[in-house]
Amino acid sequence: MALSTGVVQISEEDRQVLERWERSTSLRAGIVTRARIVLLSDAGEGTSSIARRLGVSRPTVISWRERYRAEGLEGLVDAPRSGRPKTVDDSAIVASTLEAPPEHLGVTHWSSRLLGKELGIGDATVARAWRRYGVQPWRRGTFKFSTDPELVAKVNDVVGLYLDPPEKGVVLCVDEKSQIQALDRTAPVLPLRPGLPERATHDYVRHGTTTLFAALEVATGKVTDACYDRHTHDEFLAFLKKVARAYPRRELHVVVDNYATHKHPDVEAWLAKNPRVSLHFTPTSGSWLNLVEVFFGIITRQAIRRGSFRSVPDLVAAIRRFIDGWNDRCHPFSWTKTADEILTHARKGISDARH
Repeated sequence: MALSTGVVQISEEDRQVLERWERSTSLRAGIVTRARIVLLSDAGEGTSSIARRLGVSRPTVISWRERYRAEGLEGLVDAPRSGRPKTVDDSAIVASTLEAPPEHLGVTHWSSRLLGKELGIGDATVARAWRRYGVQPWRRGTFKFSTDPELVAKVNDVVGLYLDPPEKGVVLCVDEKSQIQALDRTAPVLPLRPGLPERATHDYVRHGTTTLFAALEVATGKVTDACYDRHTHDEFLAFLKKVARAYPRRELHVVVDNYATHKHPDVEAWLAKNPRVSLHFTPTSGSWLNLVEVFFGIITRQAIRRGSFRSVPDLVAAIRRFIDGWNDRCHPFSWTKTADEILTHARKGISDARH
């Protein structure tokens, strides 16, 4: 069927198949390239021109053109490779993984090498089965049961404030981040460089601690803060008074957790004299409902964890610099889950902290 050394002639039926292969996004790239070689050869394009256009060698063009001449479309498809057929059942590997290791091994979970040795197969085979089925025995998630008898009422109360805040009120999330350590590295931090991360010594010197009290305004993301040496009811009450002064003549709805200092008689007496301020308690083991915990995570990652502080005043100054900058660029915190969605998980015994 050859017209000349570099030209092939293809039937209309083969052309339709080859053009379909050429347009395919699911076929292997090699098969798509072979289809283009044959189509370009049929169009009369020379060997060197096809090689340059497709980014392959001249022998590759010649080889696949000759394969098509000799075998047709079947010659462009890879034949099944010889070799020993697969005998290991991935599902059996996974089933063994889900069983606890024998007591005599003294381990809590399987590793690929340990399970491979136990089953008499290679650890790479075990690892492939784990990847295929998404099994990760080295990982562990955590969950928390809430035994609060007022769980439903508290969840509805707090989530209701987030999703439908009072028209003339301000919703604030308040908590304390205690025992923040002023850690000083034993050598200067080496700065970020191309190809190298910032580096710090593993060891450090402790210079004391502070407790950060923060009130997050949900509607704007603005934070009111104070740092104290302790975190008793006296400090909490002092901070509540500071927050009240920051929002004069406004109805304040303050979300807090069940920490005992938040319910101290002195605090309750002050609240009785200041009815415009009301506390809303998250359920026991449900402090993740308090949005200020999200802010604590942000300040820890961005200002505290990688800092080096020679004293507590240095630490407090760094915290205040961050919060001043945060308030310049802050944004609203939006809660998305309804109380019913949260309680569905809570009734299963698992608190889902995604929001």
